[in-house]
Amino acid sequence: MTGVLLEMDLTRGVLETPPGSPLAAFRARHLPTLRELVAALRKGGEDDGVVGLVAHLGGPGLSLAQVQDLREAVAEFRATGKSAVAWTESFGEVSTGTVPYYLATAFDEIWVQPSGELGVTGVSVQATFVRGALDKAGVIPQFGKRREYKTAVDTFTEKEMTGPAKEMAARLAESAYEQIVEGIAVRRGLEPAKVRELVDSAPLSAEAGREAGLVDQLGYRSDVYTALEKSLGETTPLLAERYIRRGPRNLQDVIKNLPWPQKPVVAVVRVTGGINVGRNSGGGPLGGPSSGSDTIGAALRAVAEDNKVKAVVLRIDSPGGSYVASDAIRHEVLRLRATGKPVIASMGSVAASGGYFVAMPADVIVAQPGTITGSIGVLSGKGVVRDALGRIGITQQAVSEGENARMYSAQEEFSPEQWERLEETLDRIYADFVAKAAQDRGLPEEELEALARGRVWTGADAHANKLVDELGGFEHAIRLACSRAGLDRDDIAITAVPHRSMLDRLRPPESTEDLAATAKAWTADGLTSTIYAALGLPPTGVLTMPISWRLT
Repeated sequence: MTGVLLEMDLTRGVLETPPGSPLAAFRARHLPTLRELVAALRKGGEDDGVVGLVAHLGGPGLSLAQVQDLREAVAEFRATGKSAVAWTESFGEVSTGTVPYYLATAFDEIWVQPSGELGVTGVSVQATFVRGALDKAGVIPQFGKRREYKTAVDTFTEKEMTGPAKEMAARLAESAYEQIVEGIAVRRGLEPAKVRELVDSAPLSAEAGREAGLVDQLGYRSDVYTALEKSLGETTPLLAERYIRRGPRNLQDVIKNLPWPQKPVVAVVRVTGGINVGRNSGGGPLGGPSSGSDTIGAALRAVAEDNKVKAVVLRIDSPGGSYVASDAIRHEVLRLRATGKPVIASMGSVAASGGYFVAMPADVIVAQPGTITGSIGVLSGKGVVRDALGRIGITQQAVSEGENARMYSAQEEFSPEQWERLEETLDRIYADFVAKAAQDRGLPEEELEALARGRVWTGADAHANKLVDELGGFEHAIRLACSRAGLDRDDIAITAVPHRSMLDRLRPPESTEDLAATAKAWTADGLTSTIYAALGLPPTGVLTMPISWRLT
């Protein structure tokens, strides 16, 4: 019987979570999720039928936090004594390949095509500014923020980074670079100073990378698989996601998957995308999936009442959004904790602003060193598109009663009195955010406020500043949940809540608590919202991090 050679093809991309809408699910039906890959490597390490792992790197970029999740899973797989090989045509082709190479160093061997290169050129934090374009279009940006590091509004109000923005971006890049250099140095047996020297001399040819000790072998795909066949014998290649999805293969697997005796459950509740009031959205033409407070709240109440659920992992991959929606979810997390069930917050690529708001009341907050988090701050305002619409012959008129009935209209600028009310609102929300964060994190309010001010941190820096409790990935959060609940990690069932079958999505809800009613279709909010989106203006939600920032 030939052994199984697990394959990871990361050139197609990796999903953080399965798509919410049927259309998106169909389009992404062959893509693996991060959880599937990690689970496959964990299971494969324990499976005598699996003899090794080979990964094809490249394609759509993974975030630093996702790469760190995979690095941990590969390390655990290798710890079982099985070999793991990574190969690629090139770590970047006239582009950066630093983060993919960082992932490759988790493997036993790194192969690069002879014509490839090592674009291990470092880390950059890039911000986009559209103020000049808004000026040309005739859009007047009117935004307020709390405080100086809340740079999401800078995208629309500035033409370059402010002083605080540069300071924050510099530390984000520095922290990420420190993590990458250390990881490469440890795995390749090099001094950190030597790694920095090589990065500064990159891009390197494949041969130069091999001579420097960054690459083990030069060869094409066929060479990689021929070498694996010589070392492992005849094998059957199988994609990792197919391996974890397939049914039981033997009696032991059948017994393990029997529904009895019933295993204790660790429930996973996901907060993905923008946070909004109402139900989850599967995304639409102008955006991705979102998490509605009604949906997440119902899920948290359901697991609180389910006696089979012994612990909960709140998996967050969100840049934030609505303040009241985030506060509603936080309230349900506190109610869940009051039942005595452990709640572990597991941060994905980003859990900032409203994403941090919903994480902070958990028993333990877990983040990867490369997670983007924090952004304890607030913003609000509008873009006045009256002149922009007028230039293309579109006008709007309204008749209203009430002095401030048109306060948030995109057709009119704020009056001095309305600006004062907006400032009062920002002060109120910011004070509430800081106070609740201080309460949840057990820190004096003055100490917490110094860490807030809208500043974004890496997970490593957030951990050093007590905004995060432990560093690690999703699997680490699961183990923590088991430990807190007194469970054996190998004797539990992991269940996603809410879980909706296609039939559930089609049938009408019976009550507002009906988890089958947790999805809503994308809807446009009218002409003004469409113009906002086209011009790159921000989504509704005062707890939003700098959505235009990109770390590469």
